[in-house]
Amino acid sequence: MASTPGILTDWPWTPLGSFKYAILAPGFIYSIYQYVTKDEAERNVTCLVIVPLLLWRMIHNQIWISLSRYRTAKGNARILDKGLEFDQVDRERNWDDQILLNGVLFYLVGNLTTKSWNLPLWRTDGVIITFLLHAGPVEFLYYWFHRALHHHYLYSRYHSHHHSSIVTEPITSVIHPFAEHLAYFLLFAIPMLTVLFNGTASLAVYTIYLTYIDFMNNMGHCNFEIIPNRLFTLFPPLKYLMYTPSFHSLHHTQFRTNYSLFMPFYDYLYGTLDKSSDTLYEKSLKREEEGADVVHLTHLTTPESIYHLRLGFAALASRPHTSTWYLWLLSPITMWSMLMTWIYGRTFVVERNQFEKLKLQTWAIPKYNLQYFLQWQTQSINSLIEEAIVKAEQKGCKVLTLGLLNQGEELNLYGGLYVQRNPKLRVKVVDGSSLAVAVVLNTIPKLATQVLLRGKLTKVAYALSDSLCQKGIQVAVLHEEEYRKLNKSFNTKFESNPVLSKGYSQNIWLVGDGVTEEEQLKAPKGTTFIPFSQFPPKTVRKDCFYHCTPAMKAPPSIENVHSCENWLPRRVMSAWRIAGVVHAMEGWTEHECGYSMSNVDKVWQASLGHGFQPLYTPTPCGSL
Repeated sequence: MASTPGILTDWPWTPLGSFKYAILAPGFIYSIYQYVTKDEAERNVTCLVIVPLLLWRMIHNQIWISLSRYRTAKGNARILDKGLEFDQVDRERNWDDQILLNGVLFYLVGNLTTKSWNLPLWRTDGVIITFLLHAGPVEFLYYWFHRALHHHYLYSRYHSHHHSSIVTEPITSVIHPFAEHLAYFLLFAIPMLTVLFNGTASLAVYTIYLTYIDFMNNMGHCNFEIIPNRLFTLFPPLKYLMYTPSFHSLHHTQFRTNYSLFMPFYDYLYGTLDKSSDTLYEKSLKREEEGADVVHLTHLTTPESIYHLRLGFAALASRPHTSTWYLWLLSPITMWSMLMTWIYGRTFVVERNQFEKLKLQTWAIPKYNLQYFLQWQTQSINSLIEEAIVKAEQKGCKVLTLGLLNQGEELNLYGGLYVQRNPKLRVKVVDGSSLAVAVVLNTIPKLATQVLLRGKLTKVAYALSDSLCQKGIQVAVLHEEEYRKLNKSFNTKFESNPVLSKGYSQNIWLVGDGVTEEEQLKAPKGTTFIPFSQFPPKTVRKDCFYHCTPAMKAPPSIENVHSCENWLPRRVMSAWRIAGVVHAMEGWTEHECGYSMSNVDKVWQASLGHGFQPLYTPTPCGSL
């Protein structure tokens, strides 16, 4: 929102929320009706092209969003190091509004004038006229209109909303108040209406012109340099005819320079060119791919998780991963992406963060949950993980953490397999089990005397049982085999050892993988379910409390946090991911993987010391 919002700031269909696409329904339905009921000579075929054109523009923009986020995470040719935050993502989530506005106006023009009916596919003269008008009147008028928008009166009421984004993303280009977009549409309509009324319009000219506008807008708002220097070397006048991302980035950091739309010519002509434009351009191009001090190695989860990645849909990535009904419409794309990862897939960079002097990155293995449970996929997954570890070491990484199913006992002995195969590893492999245990221990209510342990017995489960028994809290299990395994794992008899429970009477459950819905239904009303697993249990009971998987709140000093880690809330990180950060901050030199664990209390205190905070404060049992 602008600092002092003016009239026509809000979009008219904002109250419709997710149903805003319904504003296209009247035009779409009328165009279908007109096509079906009219004779061939009277049919308005042009209006049938509007929806495919709008869909193409959305796909085009999304490609730029994903490309930009991937490139800025890698770091090569990046312009600004400052990160994005959730407030910018929220402010820019309505980037499709300008496409809807264009659709409504296209339907109005298309149905009000017969000149737009049955346009030919191509006319060369129309293409030439369109781009001559753009290079002349459109670019000239935009330059002076843009300068006017930086006058205090208009800036505070309108344009300051756009400039709230110092570090730009492709979609930042279309984040303006409603009134501003109306003015922009009038500008870009000059060539479109001219060719329409002089009879040189075609379907191709509108598609090419709109694609050109979207391409240049998106490209110019990327936070990485994409235009190679050899273009300007081969054709020097091009520097006056085409801007670069670094050129426009200076406008967002300096505000009073580089006002041009796509052609810097007018900044040269009127003396508003930023003097550091060439320097920043050269500097950005020379910037190499960035290394990381800490790498968190995760993987894809469900088929639709590709859309929830930071590289996917920005709005979905900015909130916890939940099932979204409309993603079923993208099922063909989802299945195609799954097929591609099964046939050919390489580990890719998902996210980068900065924490004090540490550079953090998240990498993803292109494998889904299902594949981790297929025995014939084990070798392939282990190869990808081991390659990622070796690659991280080559890039100078200090610590690599294994997230989600990348650290299964059956898969790789909790990561110990890679240390056995590579005994001279300099990068420290961390599975984060000690911090996961610490988080669960500090989530259990203070006055608890007994807990029920359910789910698969893992390294974390054994460590939890051991720690709880040391504290005098009784651990109950339901099956004889679980009871024998836990007791056998203890070298010392504690004051309170595991017990074999005859029922489900406990009101605090520690749950891991494998806990069933039927078991949850047997829990007493008000039971607290505390997961110690990588994945949360399915929420079955509305009369019980469900904690999220082991995680902590990230300190404010961690930069560039604008996506959620799987199902976790905003600015919350999993214990397994945090463990690697703390490991690097403390300079610990041992691996934490395999069947070994770090000291639970030491890891917990170190995490608190670096600003990570518990999600839940342990409370008396009766006050939950």
